[in-house]
Amino acid sequence: MSWHRKHLLDIESLSAEEILTVLDTARGFKAVGERAIKKVPALRGKTVVNLFVEPSTRTRISFELAEQRLSADVINFSTEASSFKKGETLKDTAKNLEALNADFIIIRHSASGAPHFLSRVVNSSIINAGDGAHEHPTQALLDAFTIRERKGKIAGLNVTILGDILYSRVARSNIWALTKLGAKVTLCGPSTLVPKTFEQMGCRVTHDVDEALREADIIHLLRIQHERQRKTMFPSIGEYTSLFGLNKARLAKTKPDALIMHPGPINRGVEIDSEIADCERSVILQQVTNGLAVRMAVLYLVNGGKVAPEAAV
Repeated sequence: MSWHRKHLLDIESLSAEEILTVLDTARGFKAVGERAIKKVPALRGKTVVNLFVEPSTRTRISFELAEQRLSADVINFSTEASSFKKGETLKDTAKNLEALNADFIIIRHSASGAPHFLSRVVNSSIINAGDGAHEHPTQALLDAFTIRERKGKIAGLNVTILGDILYSRVARSNIWALTKLGAKVTLCGPSTLVPKTFEQMGCRVTHDVDEALREADIIHLLRIQHERQRKTMFPSIGEYTSLFGLNKARLAKTKPDALIMHPGPINRGVEIDSEIADCERSVILQQVTNGLAVRMAVLYLVNGGKVAPEAAV
């Protein structure tokens, strides 16, 4: 087992061994979620602050539940009524949270690099819950966990990520995680949203959706990140759906055991037909369940994993 980090800031800097340590630890925590009593004492006496400066429902709830299951004291910091509106800086806010003896700060921020900045100015452990269009490490870890759970392995699999890659932190974190673990990653979408420069990250870029889907073992769909685009990068939603949406005709040409993934929230009828989102090949809800186990594992490891894993779970 290999984990000696105080923070989880990104996937890019992790080794394959560190990623596998999180996935193996998460397996034990998933078993906890299936017990009658779902709480463990791993973070008893520790204080976790959820600092969500960018709106989030799914990720925040998942982290909050993970923290409660580990018996931590949880503080939710709402930016809607916060001192940010009064001009306080991120550094000042974090320093104040640290003065309250926060052991962990989970941060989501619209500025890329915000978690890295915090890790340099406070002593608390920082976990990145999504920073701008940069990275979303726990999403990539839960996606990798789900793939390994369903397919038994990651190495050698063909993973196609389809959609708005340019503005997606989920895509970047997934590319790093999957390539480090030996998967072959193909990116597909409109040329304005999937530039060839992504090939520098070790994946393949194509704009031919049928070709991208033909050999895929995993089809990972992304929604259009309207909130991060400075201008519309394609003519219309209708045109995007007809050219790149996953519909029944396109699904019929894929491998019969190809799995369909989506980080949520889903735009039904845009990047994916509603029926396909709910079909037996979709693992979208399993991703949500696995996200809880993965976030418990990350908090446990960042805390130093001082308890033996079997005692923790």
